[in-house]
Amino acid sequence: MTPQLQQAIRLLQLSTLELKLEIQSALESNLMLEMAEDLQEDPAGTDGKAINNEQEDGTANNTEETAKLTSSTELSDEKLNKNEIPDELPVDSVWEDVFDGSTSYSQPKESDRDYLEPAQTGGRSLQEHLTWQLEMSQIEGTEKYIAIALIDSINDDGYLGSSLEDIQQGFEKELEITLEDIESVLLRIQCFDPVGVAARDLSECLLAQLRQLNPDTPYREKTMELVKTHLSTLANREFGSISRQMKVSEDELKEMIKLIQSLNPKPGAQITNKEPEYIIPDVVVKKIGGRWRVELNPDTLPKLRINHQYASLIKRADASDDNTYLKNHLQEARWFLKSLQSRNETLLKVASCIVERQRAFLEYGDEAMKPLVLRDVAEAVGMHESTVSRVTTQKYMHTPRGIYEFKYFFSSHVGTTDGGECSATAIRAIIKKFLSAENPGKPLSDSKIAELLMKQGIKVARRTVAKYREAMMIPPSNERKRLTKVQ
Repeated sequence: MTPQLQQAIRLLQLSTLELKLEIQSALESNLMLEMAEDLQEDPAGTDGKAINNEQEDGTANNTEETAKLTSSTELSDEKLNKNEIPDELPVDSVWEDVFDGSTSYSQPKESDRDYLEPAQTGGRSLQEHLTWQLEMSQIEGTEKYIAIALIDSINDDGYLGSSLEDIQQGFEKELEITLEDIESVLLRIQCFDPVGVAARDLSECLLAQLRQLNPDTPYREKTMELVKTHLSTLANREFGSISRQMKVSEDELKEMIKLIQSLNPKPGAQITNKEPEYIIPDVVVKKIGGRWRVELNPDTLPKLRINHQYASLIKRADASDDNTYLKNHLQEARWFLKSLQSRNETLLKVASCIVERQRAFLEYGDEAMKPLVLRDVAEAVGMHESTVSRVTTQKYMHTPRGIYEFKYFFSSHVGTTDGGECSATAIRAIIKKFLSAENPGKPLSDSKIAELLMKQGIKVARRTVAKYREAMMIPPSNERKRLTKVQ
């Protein structure tokens, strides 16, 4: 395997952010590479020359100066039957402005930035947030010493991670700190923001939040009693038992459950010092003139080209060390640009194939997702399956239905009664639709869901339904049961 091929493969599997770092490293180490604000202003006689590749008929224009990939399949909207999902839907992909010797990217100008968007700044951790409130409080002396130890023992969800006995053993015996002293400070910390933090269990967390509510809040006292003595019974959905023991009606129990649902079971989770992570799509899919069009996202990478001033210093017949040094850097720069070009060609080719196979999804949603595996795409684009795997890892596609990772469009399949196939993604979507319409007082069991799928011609075993349900993090029927009309 040549160094050039190794470089191309390595760039192929990098995500957008990782590729930006790789390009920055190349710019710093190779003097022949430079940023270009506008390649159309490229001086005459340079390696990078802007060429308009797009033809009116949408076919590929293959010249020595560009390698443009165009794949088009057209079908007017008039041929689409809105009542059924057709097998063929339009797709069109294009990659414009690909240069021989330089690769064109685009980057948003400084003036295009949305200054209303808040700047990314490092936030406070939960411990820092609580310590700041401690400093603003009137807790002093030994109580402050205890409060610091308690705050250090709080986990990311906001619960106390150590017992009071363990915390007591961490103090010097000379301080004579009792468990009552620690619990007294603990109750004060539980009133810090977010309310309910430093709780030892869920019941204590919810009670701390209920105490902070207005005393006139309807069913506040009854709800506190429910949380204090019947929380485990409530978790088991034994509503009749709770109504009898607390001597409340079904309507009153509904209101109490609504009040509990308004509380936060993990108060510490809302305080984080992590920077928000934004997904930048690698390709953009949109429908224009009745056909689907796939394009590389022009805002993902900066423009890059050969530095022509340094390139012009190379002398053909000169064998000096300086001239050899420039030649080597020029050759490495060209390899790097061609590797980037190859990466984009492969990325667009695979994205176009995915869109062509999953056009029904773009038109109708998850229920129309077709079965697709890496081998199908690899055979369609003439690549090895491992190459397709690299391309689809940490790459994202922006569609009218949202942003999806390439991997999302791949799924296994199950057979249908008519001898066809149905993708696992479509089955999960159908199951989710069934559950959203189920009677909350009598939720659907996995066996019942399997029967409903069979009526639609999809042969799925009960255990397979359970696997799909668990993958969607949906609890079983006994845990989904709730009082009628309780939201």
